[in-house]
Amino acid sequence: MMHIISLIQSGVMEVVKELYGVSLAPDDLTISPTRKEFTGDYTLVVFPFTRFVKKKPEDIGNELGNALLGKVAYLHGYNVIKGFLNLELSDQFWKDFLGDIYAKENFGFLPKNGHKVLVESCSPNTNKPLHLGHIRNILLGWSMYKILEAAGTMWFGFRSSTIGVSPFAKHAGLAKFGRGATPASEGLKGDHFVGDFYVRFDKAFKEEYSQWQGTSEAEQVFESGKQNGQSREEFFKAYKDIYFNEHSALGREARDMLLRWKAGDPETVALWEQMNSWVYQGFEVTYKALGVAFDKFYFESDTYLLGKDRVEKGLQSGIFYSLDDGSVWIDLEDAKLDKKLVLRKDGTSVYITQDIGTAQLRYRDFGVEKMVYVVADEQNYHFQVLFEIMKRLGEPYAEGLFHLSYGMVELPTGRMKSREGTVVDADDLLAEVVREARENTMERENIAGLPEAEQEEVIRKIALAALKFFLIKVHPKKRMIFDPKESVDLQGQTGPYVQNAYVRVQSVLRKIESEDLSAASAHEPLNADERDLIGQVYQFPGIIQEAVREYDPSAIANYCFNLAKAYHRFYHEHSILRAENAAARAFRLQLSMAVAHVLRNGMDLLGIDMPERM
Repeated sequence: MMHIISLIQSGVMEVVKELYGVSLAPDDLTISPTRKEFTGDYTLVVFPFTRFVKKKPEDIGNELGNALLGKVAYLHGYNVIKGFLNLELSDQFWKDFLGDIYAKENFGFLPKNGHKVLVESCSPNTNKPLHLGHIRNILLGWSMYKILEAAGTMWFGFRSSTIGVSPFAKHAGLAKFGRGATPASEGLKGDHFVGDFYVRFDKAFKEEYSQWQGTSEAEQVFESGKQNGQSREEFFKAYKDIYFNEHSALGREARDMLLRWKAGDPETVALWEQMNSWVYQGFEVTYKALGVAFDKFYFESDTYLLGKDRVEKGLQSGIFYSLDDGSVWIDLEDAKLDKKLVLRKDGTSVYITQDIGTAQLRYRDFGVEKMVYVVADEQNYHFQVLFEIMKRLGEPYAEGLFHLSYGMVELPTGRMKSREGTVVDADDLLAEVVREARENTMERENIAGLPEAEQEEVIRKIALAALKFFLIKVHPKKRMIFDPKESVDLQGQTGPYVQNAYVRVQSVLRKIESEDLSAASAHEPLNADERDLIGQVYQFPGIIQEAVREYDPSAIANYCFNLAKAYHRFYHEHSILRAENAAARAFRLQLSMAVAHVLRNGMDLLGIDMPERM
């Protein structure tokens, strides 16, 4: 069945040509679902037509509506409100549509067309465990993978870029404080084990820095380097990184370890490999609990040399320039950016250099047309610079680079800070939502008769739905406040609320056996709730396309919530199995099946599984 908007567009273009002698294109027309407070299914905005028709918008709307009744199949009636032409479709359109799709479990999904897109997600710091911010990142990336795949316009490879070149604190911390400890000896996950040493190293550094500030050397540095009116507190807050690199004994230990690593010192390399192994074993446990997986990991230790090589070639061709101290830069001021360092004076790379190498390696591996970087909005400038550099380097994929920028997750008390212990640990959060789901679910009788393993699986699905939906329903660009109590609320605009609509359909379907639903075509007239519900089902493919265009999984989440809300209302207001006649029963069963398929598919695009009972 041709999409109704395309039918309306064709009809409008034809009657405008006939009535006014003007040729229009589809992009000249604004057509959208009619707002619920008005009668109609789709609305055409008429105001723009006054540019070539010197009449009132209401008059134009009536002329178009009257002419369209004879042009557009399934058009049943119309009404005009100011400059808006509301078009009402016949019941037959909705019945034909439902009869065509109610049994199609993949409704809304498109076949693959060979285009390739790669999405980078997570990119955790291997000095510490995953936290709430990482969960939002992971879920946004995973959802975009599922949505892009469903849209059919793109192939997607889910990748994670991970720090591995210069983890100063964790290695120095383990060497200084570890004394032979292992995750097994301490009874900790690998990432938590390494993270503890990161915190201990940072604490020791802070103590060292505080003591140094009381020395005569620090006083001389302050007197010679302070700006007009700058206080000691302001100066030393800004000087911390310089102190680490030029004065700190701990910093010297970390730098020496890095130099030994670069030189291939066997003991240092073995320590680095062991630490990374522990961390990734811990990460993998969390990934599995979240229900996500990565196709490939890229390590900065594998890509920074490739980036340096590309910079050297760019230096020879004049894209970059070097200063007398040996550092290498690029001037992006003509692009309203800045002059950017790409190699330090000692020849070591910076993050932008490593990203250049990583992008090249990905392209060699997969030949992708687009690369989507799921990274917090704190790095907006970084990606503006990276993308501009790739364009100037003439990389074939440069025009296909996109930064899916998202707002940071904050606590009611403010920003999370790992060094201050104010982060929400990912594993602790998962355990909390599972506990809350168990308490709420076990109060009900619906799963009481299931075997214990099945009960636990239902609880897991409900818990993950609560967490994932809470984080995805907010537009990516918006910063969000994470309230633990609100996040595990199983009522309201939540994942479990959507799951419950699906469960209600399954409950209905369990009460019927194989049933002939052909009588559905005789059901008439459709009531307002039936029309509203089927109209929302009809929008599902378009919602997927919207989510792809905007890189916005929240569009899917909010659509699923609205569809579930409509079904809950329908379920309470209209009998299904005891409908007034066989035609109404068959139609409502078809409608329920269609809603279930769409809810299951829509929530799957968010990485959320649907239980059969809850």
